[in-house]
Amino acid sequence: MSSLVLAVPPALAYGLMNIASATGIVFANKTVFSIYNFTFTYALTFIHTLVTLAGMGMFRSYGVFEARTELMGKEGVKVRNGSSKRGSALGRSLGRSLGRSLAHPRRQTKLFSLAAAYVGYIVLCNLNLNINPVGFYQISKIAVAPAVLAIDWIVYNRKPQAKIVMSIAIVCLGVGLATVSDPEMSGDVFGLLVGLGSVLATALYQIWAGSIQKDLGVGSMQLLHLYIPLAAMQLGAVTILFEPLGLIDPSPKTILGYPYSVAACTAIMISAVLGLLVNLSTFLVIGATSSLTYNVVGHIKTVIILTGGVAFFGDSMSGKKFMGILFAMSGIVWYSMIKLRESSSGKAGKVSLLERAESGGLPLPSVNGKR
Repeated sequence: MSSLVLAVPPALAYGLMNIASATGIVFANKTVFSIYNFTFTYALTFIHTLVTLAGMGMFRSYGVFEARTELMGKEGVKVRNGSSKRGSALGRSLGRSLGRSLAHPRRQTKLFSLAAAYVGYIVLCNLNLNINPVGFYQISKIAVAPAVLAIDWIVYNRKPQAKIVMSIAIVCLGVGLATVSDPEMSGDVFGLLVGLGSVLATALYQIWAGSIQKDLGVGSMQLLHLYIPLAAMQLGAVTILFEPLGLIDPSPKTILGYPYSVAACTAIMISAVLGLLVNLSTFLVIGATSSLTYNVVGHIKTVIILTGGVAFFGDSMSGKKFMGILFAMSGIVWYSMIKLRESSSGKAGKVSLLERAESGGLPLPSVNGKR
């Protein structure tokens, strides 16, 4: 059994974790919104973020990853063997992380930008869905992958291969055929700007989740641990500004007046734990692969949800939807094959270089100036 676990590539394991958690959170959130009528989207996302913050503190305290305390400023508490010098109480750990996360200005600019992109994509995607036609919202979601390609090329000078562009185009076409039933455009300039903003914020969040890991020299869990306090503070402000708190009139349609039951709180917590897994697996997938591959994984989730709806919930399967799923899956398979070939050729190149060095064709790398 252990050999089977070791044989699974990390990127595949992270992708499966993301697909499972992100698919599960769709149904969990539907339960929270529809069955228990907890319709406070930003408040629910804020709860997700707080649970992610607590979860990362717990993972750190148990030694799952080592906190990069030197990136938090001089007051960081070094973690050794999963325990803190000043104790491992979860409450104190979360409080210290909120304070230390503001201690190093240059690095914090990047972390603040990542948190702002995260909050921006949540706010703008929800606003996009609320004010624009559903067809336009679905098209804007599909447009994220091309936006990632464009930003990578224009801003980061990473020109994609033609076959990568073609495979992504086929995936997007397939998802569009399967999901867009009425391709309406936004009715006004403001709606169009919100849709474009949601695409840009989502693409930047995904790209920065990968590039900032490399810039700071941190792992996926370390970056999530570093930026999530900033995201929690920003989402807290958004919740206060845009949600009906009920401070003056706590009616059932406000956060303070909502009739919290054991069942409702359980559903909210299940959704929040899945939110932790989605956040964690997002960073793991992007860290192990790329923001573009993460988008392809997202389209796999869409295909699974569509197919599952037909298989288990009696949803109709029109010819257009069926053709869309076939197109999307063919593009996904093509993209996967391209990436597998790239991975195999990269490994083969490294082996060839090592063999040439060992046979005397190339100088072996020196250590401390000595062969």
